[in-house]
Amino acid sequence: MLRFFVHLLSLALAVVLPAQAQFQLGGYGGMGEGETPTSASLVSEVSAIAPGKPFTVALQLKHPAEWHSYYVNSGGVEKAPEFKWTLPEGFTAGPVQWPLPEVKDGLFGKSFAFSGSPVFLVDITPPATLKAGEHAKLALAASWQICKETCKDESAKLSLDLTVADTPAADPAKAAFFEKVRKAHPRASTAWTYSAENKGDTFELRLTPGSGAAADLDKAGLEFVPAVPFVQALSDGGTLKHDGSDWVLTLKRKAKDALESEIPVGKSISGILSAKGPLDTATSAGALVVTDVSFGGKATAAPAAATKSGLPLGNLLFVLGSMALGGLILNLMPCVFPVIGLKIMGFVQQSGEDHRKVVVHGLAFTGGVLISFWALSGVLFAARAAAFAKTGSAETIGWGYQLQNPYVVLGLLLLMFVLALNMFGVFEIGASATSIGGSLQAKQGTAGAFFSGVLATLVATPCSAPFLGAAIGTAIGLPAVQFFLCFTAMAVGLAFPYLLLSIFPKLVRYLPRPGAWMESFKQAMSFLLFATAGYLLWVYVGQIALENMLGPIFGLSAIALAGWIYGRWHLPHRTARSRGTAVVLTLLFALGGVWLCKPPKKSGLVWEHWSEERVRELARQGTPVYVDFTAQWCATCQFNKKRAYTPEVIKLLNSRGVVTLKADKTNPDPAIETKLRELGRSAIPVNVLYVPGKEPVITPEVLSASYLTELIEGNVPAKK
Repeated sequence: MLRFFVHLLSLALAVVLPAQAQFQLGGYGGMGEGETPTSASLVSEVSAIAPGKPFTVALQLKHPAEWHSYYVNSGGVEKAPEFKWTLPEGFTAGPVQWPLPEVKDGLFGKSFAFSGSPVFLVDITPPATLKAGEHAKLALAASWQICKETCKDESAKLSLDLTVADTPAADPAKAAFFEKVRKAHPRASTAWTYSAENKGDTFELRLTPGSGAAADLDKAGLEFVPAVPFVQALSDGGTLKHDGSDWVLTLKRKAKDALESEIPVGKSISGILSAKGPLDTATSAGALVVTDVSFGGKATAAPAAATKSGLPLGNLLFVLGSMALGGLILNLMPCVFPVIGLKIMGFVQQSGEDHRKVVVHGLAFTGGVLISFWALSGVLFAARAAAFAKTGSAETIGWGYQLQNPYVVLGLLLLMFVLALNMFGVFEIGASATSIGGSLQAKQGTAGAFFSGVLATLVATPCSAPFLGAAIGTAIGLPAVQFFLCFTAMAVGLAFPYLLLSIFPKLVRYLPRPGAWMESFKQAMSFLLFATAGYLLWVYVGQIALENMLGPIFGLSAIALAGWIYGRWHLPHRTARSRGTAVVLTLLFALGGVWLCKPPKKSGLVWEHWSEERVRELARQGTPVYVDFTAQWCATCQFNKKRAYTPEVIKLLNSRGVVTLKADKTNPDPAIETKLRELGRSAIPVNVLYVPGKEPVITPEVLSASYLTELIEGNVPAKK
């Protein structure tokens, strides 16, 4: 028995450790010694805005030496910058105006990157109903990825507080900056008109010259940087030819991404044309924006062709085999391996039953897997159709998409955690609930086996085996019959071990017979479920942000306490009163734990990074500032955040134009330590309100919503 357990543990480590090694090799590294992360600033071209008059803001990134970020189409697997605006009612933000990226040789062909200090422009349009004297606060949450030998995700939360006037007022201090940026930025031009044609393996982009168009593109060092992922750059195997007065760029199609998944073809082509000299002689522009040029020729995009005829039989059989084999291997993936252990417990329990019952359980489990796969793939098929109808591309929808929803992740997390507590022996659901399906399988065998199949599907789908990327990518582009055949093959592969052992009970006899070892084995398997719950907690925290992790931690602790109360006092030898009290307390702690774990609501409060320079800059602008000196490990700080920053307080801060800065002391920061000493404080939390013309106000350590309301109303004048 000991040898059996050691062998099983070795198999688990053999699966888990390579996955961890792979993550480290492909993961995101940090900065080297002496290097600093990217700095970000949000700049407005105007100092005052006017009702209904658009104005321009710029996000400037300053990357460390030799690091670079990426264009909207990176050319590989890297992430493009993302911009999420929080604007006052009636305001709208236009599309991002991208700078010209550098074309580099990457691992998967050409990549398109920004080094140094790229600047991204966005036009903001305020509503015509604004009144002079009001203030408007614009908040931007920006995220991007920078790479050198490794890659690192970065983000910033920035804001602008602008005054409303009858007419817009340009900021003279920013005029030279915006003039320089616009001169280097790609521009829209009337010197050329564009048309495009989809030739299948290539695309033709036709340039028809007009007034001001450059004469000879042969000598211009022309380049086309695609903004769409299915097109390769002109320098990546493309050609340029003269056709009468027109110039024709033949661009190669990029059929597969770095994971060998099919890249769907959209309905239009976009990008940037650049040259060494002017392409538009009237404006001297050397880079022109090409936006949404629809294909005029007959589209031959792979998804459309597949919808009509599908894959040839030989190719289809290969994909079906790959999907089935991938489903089989999914049983060995780290996030599915706990399920295998639970299935084994089911086999052991059933080994003493008759053959027919074991087969029925196996068929019920297979039915649960199949129906769950059909349901998930049906939703995926509908989402793919909707995405393709809207954009001409289904690339935004992928298998395992259900884990993009934090409520789904939380549900799986709680399920795995409760099952782990049960298996560890904290509580028991019935005398023989030792396998997936718990009491359902113990009391309603086929229903329990069916539920086992459903659970196995939910846990398995995000963990596609390494070589399944190409097969799933191909399957997603297939017509309905072949689409569902492929995912049915994957479901059969996942269910095959259980079904095999159910049909051939002689194989079950090789498993250890029931005995005293079962309790130890059950408890040992619980640690794999705890590890799975830990992995899901990591995913969940990535969705709700690290600063909100305390709620789920306390929530899981409350749920564990609920399980312990139930397991200790809801026992047959206890009195009816004790059992009733145990049920009530269990429900209270369990429901309270779930409530603590739920995704938080968006607060509407934007915290900028604190620096003494930023405080002085805002003071020169006459802007009130609220600074929170805090840390992740500071319990009182976290208590204040939950108790004091109510929606009413946040609305008051925003309405009075208070800019909120966070001085994060989670890691050592000499600047923060120096400032705390200046304020006469040595420990946090410390919160300070700076109002121009007044002395700084240092708040008490413990905050309340009523105190903050009085503080803001008594010190910060209302906007006129």
